[in-house]
Amino acid sequence: MEHIEPLLIGQYQILQDTEKYRFTSDAVHLARFLKARKHEKVADFCAGSGIVGLHFFAENEGVEQVTFFEADGELAAMSQRTIALNHLENIFSVENVRLQEIPGGYTEKFSLILANPPYEKGGFEKASPKIAPCRKELDLTLEELLDAAKRCLKFGGRLALVHRADRVAELISATHVRGLEPKKLQFIAGKEGRSPYAVLLSCLKGGKAGVEVLPTLINKQETT
Repeated sequence: MEHIEPLLIGQYQILQDTEKYRFTSDAVHLARFLKARKHEKVADFCAGSGIVGLHFFAENEGVEQVTFFEADGELAAMSQRTIALNHLENIFSVENVRLQEIPGGYTEKFSLILANPPYEKGGFEKASPKIAPCRKELDLTLEELLDAAKRCLKFGGRLALVHRADRVAELISATHVRGLEPKKLQFIAGKEGRSPYAVLLSCLKGGKAGVEVLPTLINKQETT
């Protein structure tokens, strides 16, 4: 069932559906990982309900444009209603499209791409058919995500994403070979002394080698 939730930033609100994939605290950590630059043109890949792009916009000045990319038609339509609910039609737009099929008009358009992709391998297992594609690489692989990001980023543009901690070596290798140079990395753990379960990574298209490793973020609201 669809309902309205406060974003807890200003008067912004967001629609959620209890039968679809609901955002977790990892999406909020991603939205707070980087700060906006002036005239930022942002893409939110695997946008879902639009939480990452909306949260980033709400906390930053200088965001000129935000485009949600979401393959699920129901989630894309819901994020469009969230835009209308907040009267942001002049800044936000929605593309209901697979990342592998993003139209050519978006090539090298964005200065920042935020991505909270499905990052588990394997089949459906216990996940419902409505939720599984948001969690598991059934319709989108890491390589396909990064290929789309490389194509849509301007030279000098940034990519920030959240992923599984145990896939960090694969993640860094895959970004580096595409000219998306890792620049900032932060692990997320649920408790002091526990192994990280997720990682935040930002990359610069065409950047030089050298990555800043931040202290581990302790997420007391861990949901994974």
